[in-house]
Amino acid sequence: MLDSLVAVGHVRNHRTDPGDSDGWGDVVSRIELDERFGDQALTGLEEFSHALVLFHFDQLAERSDYTGVRRPRGRDDLPAVGLFADRGPRRPNRIGVTAAEIVSVGARVLEVRGLDAVDGTPVIDIKPVMREFEPVNIRQPEWVARLMSEYFVR
Repeated sequence: MLDSLVAVGHVRNHRTDPGDSDGWGDVVSRIELDERFGDQALTGLEEFSHALVLFHFDQLAERSDYTGVRRPRGRDDLPAVGLFADRGPRRPNRIGVTAAEIVSVGARVLEVRGLDAVDGTPVIDIKPVMREFEPVNIRQPEWVARLMSEYFVR
């Protein structure tokens, strides 16, 4: 059984509508860490270009039914896929993960660009992006590029 997760901090930005899903490329967010981490928890992170931010989609409900397939964002031009072939927020445990560009690092504040989490979102963890952990040959279906074409537009 999993222990309960406790947020390490919260997202602060101008985005408040969890249903507004495009245009995250220029969004700058502040991740404000809980004081229990002190002022050195982010030390060294400024050496990295990106951080993986794990967060909780707390402002959207889980789906009531995970069986069957659905079209991503309800778009008729996309194929119906199963739960684990889509990155939508209404999922078991409502966990999101994004590799966001590091803008600045302070004592208990991390500023990132491109984090697709709305204001107030609880952050579960932050990890530096290291190329040794990243895959080199990523394959994905053609429809994903259409789905994501406006998502990180700057």
